[in-house]
Amino acid sequence: MKRIERDSMGEIEIEENALWGAQTQRSLLNFNIGKDTMPMELVKAIVVVKQACSKANYKMNILSESKFKAIYQACEEILEGKFDNQFPLSVWQTGSGTQTNMNVNEVIANVVKLNGVETVHPNDDVNLSQSSNDVFPSSINIAILLNVKNNLMNELKLLIEEFKVIESQNIDVLKIGRTHLQDATPITFAEEISGWWSALQSDFEIIEVAVKRLEKLALGGTAVGNGINCPKGFDKQVCEEISKLLGENFEPVKNKFSALSSKNDVVNIHSSLKVLACDLMKIANDIRWLASGPRCGLGELTIPENEPGSSIMPGKVNPTQCEAVTMVAVQVIANDVAVSMGATQGNFELNVYMPMIIYNCMKSINLLTDVMGSFRTKCVCGIKANKEKMKNNVDRSLMLVTLFSPTIGYEKSVKVAKFAFENNMTLKDACLNLDYLSEGEIDLILGKIR
Repeated sequence: MKRIERDSMGEIEIEENALWGAQTQRSLLNFNIGKDTMPMELVKAIVVVKQACSKANYKMNILSESKFKAIYQACEEILEGKFDNQFPLSVWQTGSGTQTNMNVNEVIANVVKLNGVETVHPNDDVNLSQSSNDVFPSSINIAILLNVKNNLMNELKLLIEEFKVIESQNIDVLKIGRTHLQDATPITFAEEISGWWSALQSDFEIIEVAVKRLEKLALGGTAVGNGINCPKGFDKQVCEEISKLLGENFEPVKNKFSALSSKNDVVNIHSSLKVLACDLMKIANDIRWLASGPRCGLGELTIPENEPGSSIMPGKVNPTQCEAVTMVAVQVIANDVAVSMGATQGNFELNVYMPMIIYNCMKSINLLTDVMGSFRTKCVCGIKANKEKMKNNVDRSLMLVTLFSPTIGYEKSVKVAKFAFENNMTLKDACLNLDYLSEGEIDLILGKIR
């Protein structure tokens, strides 16, 4: 069954049970591109904006109490997830997100109609004092801020804490350090782990600073930044309402012309996600190298064996969680290129790459959040040091000769290392053969690393 809807371009048929209107239907017909629909986090952020705007408009005496209450209630129902299937539009639509803004306006108006308490117009009432051009960038900020603070940062904290637990369990475990993929001087395994969580802690702090910049909203700028058709003081009032709804501290951006056309704060937050992705890749690579083997690799770690690793090699187990982390890291870095390129296209008073920008931001946040949880629970929490292999590697290392250098000098230390390597003997035996130090002196020097 079909029904007929009308807009400024004429009549159009819509499925009878669809709660959207003519503009949403035209977008469905004109942008049947790919399978990527607008992120629900963004849709819900727009609904929050509509809810806050209805209250602000009521308080400013430009929307009746009955319409305000009807819109507000409809938004509540949408936020509860009752109508998630009513937001079907493709990411690959108008670059301003106008059609998604109208999709939300139309669904709210039709939910109001379903409730039978009032009749509201998608443009005149639901979109009152707004434009897609200030609603969409504001909703981008809200969606990213909420997802980062409520999900990604929480998962990152848990991962940091898990590494700290493993660090505390390996305080006295000595292992060989490595630089340039070559043997270096010894470190404790705890020290190596401290480098991992410390990098993640630094990433957390970078993200924390970046996400705060998203608290500045473009609402009140309407179409081009000068606030046409928007009452004075609306921007402050609506930001207060959004803050109450979400428990955050939103406020109007000082220059709305910049907020509509520049996406610098979004680039900034996504760049901080890229920083996290880079460190996660480094850590995952370290872990899978240290766990390589089990007999012919480094073999200094064991990690959980979650599933068979080969369809042809019986008994093979692979570092699959590490591989998932590194693939996500590469994807986030690629997303960052897309976000950055999109942000360069803020021509004149508006950026028209916003759906693509928020799509990639949400994808990065969700992937990082999920992969950190998986990595933590299915790999990191089960990391065990192969203490015997670590000790053996330290005992066989030629770079312990660095400890001899203050006593016998750099040149003699080089000769000791080369002699030991060429004759397949320990540094101690090489030093004794070359008659550079006594056995007691050697034991005293090597004892410093124990």
